[in-house]
Amino acid sequence: MVKGYTALVLHAHLPYVRHPEREDSLEERWFFEAMTESYLPLLHVFEKLSDEGIPYRLTLSLSPTLLAMLSDDLLQKRYLRHLEKSLLLAQRETRRTAAEPVFNRLAQMYKEILERNLHTYQERFNKNIITGFKNLQDKGHLELITTMATHCYSPLYSSQLAVLRAQVKVAVQEYAKYFGQRPQGMWLPECGYYPGLDGLLQEEGINYFFVESHGLLYATPRPKYGIYSPVKCPSGVAAFARDVESTVQVWSSELGYPGDFMYREFYRDIGYDLPEDYLKEFLPGGIRCDTGFKYYRITSRSDYKEPYLPEEASLKARLHAEDFVQNRKKQIDFLSKHMDLKPIIVSPYDAELFGHWWFEGPLWLENVLRIVAAIPELETATPGDYLKFYEKLQVTTPCASSWGNQGYNDVWLNGANDWIYRHLHQAGEQMIRLANFHLKPDPLVKRALNQAARELLYAQSSDWAFIMKTGTVVEYAKRRTIQHLSRFNRLYEAITQSKIDAFWLKELETEDNLFPELNYAVYREENPPK
Repeated sequence: MVKGYTALVLHAHLPYVRHPEREDSLEERWFFEAMTESYLPLLHVFEKLSDEGIPYRLTLSLSPTLLAMLSDDLLQKRYLRHLEKSLLLAQRETRRTAAEPVFNRLAQMYKEILERNLHTYQERFNKNIITGFKNLQDKGHLELITTMATHCYSPLYSSQLAVLRAQVKVAVQEYAKYFGQRPQGMWLPECGYYPGLDGLLQEEGINYFFVESHGLLYATPRPKYGIYSPVKCPSGVAAFARDVESTVQVWSSELGYPGDFMYREFYRDIGYDLPEDYLKEFLPGGIRCDTGFKYYRITSRSDYKEPYLPEEASLKARLHAEDFVQNRKKQIDFLSKHMDLKPIIVSPYDAELFGHWWFEGPLWLENVLRIVAAIPELETATPGDYLKFYEKLQVTTPCASSWGNQGYNDVWLNGANDWIYRHLHQAGEQMIRLANFHLKPDPLVKRALNQAARELLYAQSSDWAFIMKTGTVVEYAKRRTIQHLSRFNRLYEAITQSKIDAFWLKELETEDNLFPELNYAVYREENPPK
């Protein structure tokens, strides 16, 4: 008899990075790497389990910006070219390592992975793997959900309801375009929540969202079952909380599974190890970067690294999967004795952890789903499933929270990025005024209004503030923020002064083409001030 449920939730998201003005963009490689190392391997795992008749349920959040990139013709062609170039490098590597059996075997492994990815991408799905995930949802294995349109960090826009409402509306519209229905759930970017945000989700038919653990533990009133059962907000939307224990086991690079010494070392790549002359045709602009060809295992906490051994790593992935499931079973066994409903352990992770950062992650996940399927007391379930099991839940209001450092707004509002918000808030107010004023614009004005809304959505991505805080590619994040705000401001002036440059507008629509069906009216207030 089933005693409880484990809910595995993967959040797949990338900011919209598309540079038609440049032939070889380093930033577009974020998308290419995630495709090769995470999205395609995960799709292969899900399909394999389905083909073998293994029962499983898993929740996958696909952000609207990621869906747009997956379906963009230019990026599809460029990714295909990237795959083909990677295969050429794999062939070169098999020749270079011919006298080194250990490394040659790894080169052959990468070649086989790339060949499979190419076949899946080009032959099976005609360069659009959204179809693959939709098929798995239709078969009952995946519950696909969405997130804010451009992954804006909601608590920092709580004073601008029309701005957040637009983010939710566009997200739901984009989901419906790809999947023919409305999403059941929403991943709040960075798990950022403030009391009342759920009301905007309820307006668009969203049934549930996720919060960080303390967001529910400090709810008002306190939840009877802690984080092991969802609650319903006053709006009627359910809130599920992240489980602390299962998070640390997988997410932590020091305490969790990904840091095991037998796993592949992410930071040793031939892109940095081999001579530039050998690699130059595979490096964008001649700049050293990751190629995906990594031949060493973590080995130790020092710089000393030994060759990667796939069989040993696979064995560890199996052992770690067994450990993960046993720990969830122990949790369920204990909780079921103290709860009068079946507990649910919610384990959310960034999808890009699996395969990209943690090479063995997809294999680990496959093992977890296989093992759970063989345990009668434990089942995988989605939040949507659980809400069908239990319609009546405790009503309470989660507290303001996020899954960022220290649990609140620090990552997205600090000395490195606080300067952006006065500009974003001003642009938001201006967009609302434009939408309220222009009820029936002529075609050119409407195009300009739509593009202004598009530029604002670009600028609101939480990714830019995050990058500024973490210090990775800061200049790029600043440039994107300033660029989109500057374009918005110029459009605002052109619209208000009736001086729209049709030629420039066409250029913008071509370069910044996110959400082609976007209608600026999503920013219109129902009862605007007079």
